Amino acid sequence: MAKKQKCSGGGGAPDWLVTFADLMSLLVCFFVLIISFSIQDKEKLQVVAGSMREAFGVRVDARKAGMIEIEGAPVREYVKRVAMKEEPNDTEFAERAHNQKTKQGPEADTHESEENLVERPRDFAAAAASLRQAWQEMPEITELSQNIMIEETEEGLNIQLVDQDGRSMFPEGSKYPYETVRLLLSKMAPVLRQLPNRIQITGHTAAGQTFLNPRYGGWELSADRANATRQILEEHGIPADRFHSVVGKSDTDPLFANDPFLASNRRVSILIMKEAPPLPPGFQP
Repeated sequence: MAKKQKCSGGGGAPDWLVTFADLMSLLVCFFVLIISFSIQDKEKLQVVAGSMREAFGVRVDARKAGMIEIEGAPVREYVKRVAMKEEPNDTEFAERAHNQKTKQGPEADTHESEENLVERPRDFAAAAASLRQAWQEMPEITELSQNIMIEETEEGLNIQLVDQDGRSMFPEGSKYPYETVRLLLSKMAPVLRQLPNRIQITGHTAAGQTFLNPRYGGWELSADRANATRQILEEHGIPADRFHSVVGKSDTDPLFANDPFLASNRRVSILIMKEAPPLPPGFQP
C-alpha cells in the first residue's frame, strides 16, 4: 500500500498563535462589555427593564406609607402631595381638641389636664443639669467631683455625697461637713428650691467604725450628719416644710453590699421625691 506523501511548502499557523489570538479576542470582548456597562443610558435601561417585565409577566406591587415606600427608598423623583388632615374633637360637647383626654362627654371642657406626671421627669433632668453646671463654676470643689453621684430612680432624683478613700465629706466622727461640702450644698439649695417636690435626707455609715462614747454610735452619727445637711440647705433658702424626713440608717444599707467596710458606704443621700403634688396644678383657694 502506497504511503501518502506530505505536502511540501509552508503549513498553517502554529498552535500557540491560534490560542493567543483567541485569548486576545476574548479580552477585547471583555473590555467592550466593561465600557458598555460603565456608560449607561438611564432612559434606555428603564425601557429594557420594562420590556423584560412585560415579557415575563412581572408585576411590582409598591405599597406606600406616607412619603416613603415600605419596601425601601422611594423610586420616584418627586414627593407625594402631603396635606394636613383635620382631626375631630374628642367629643361632640368639646369646643377644642383635647389630646390627653378620650370620651369624656359633656365634662370634656370642665377639667384641666394634670401635666405633673409628664413634666416631672423633665424637671429632674433640668435640675440635674443645673446642679452640674453650678458645681462646674466652683473650682474650689473640683476635687469633690468623684464624691458626687446623681441618679434618677423610681423614688425620684437621688443625689449622694459619697466618701472616697483619702477624701471624706465629713471629719472622722464629726457630724459637721468640711467647708468645701458646705459650699457644694449652698450651690445645690437654689436649684432644689425651684422644684415643688419634697426632700428626704438619709445618712449612712460604714461597718467597722469605733466610737469612744458607748452611747453614741453609727445610728446617732448618721442621723446627725443627715440633719446637719438639712440645716445647711435650709440656711440657703429651702423652706422647712419642704423636708419630708431626716433619717439615719447607720451601716444597715451599704452602697456596696459585698464590702460593708468600704469607705464609699459612708454617704449622705438627698432624695428629691417623685410623688404627686399636695394640691392640683393651678389650684387657688
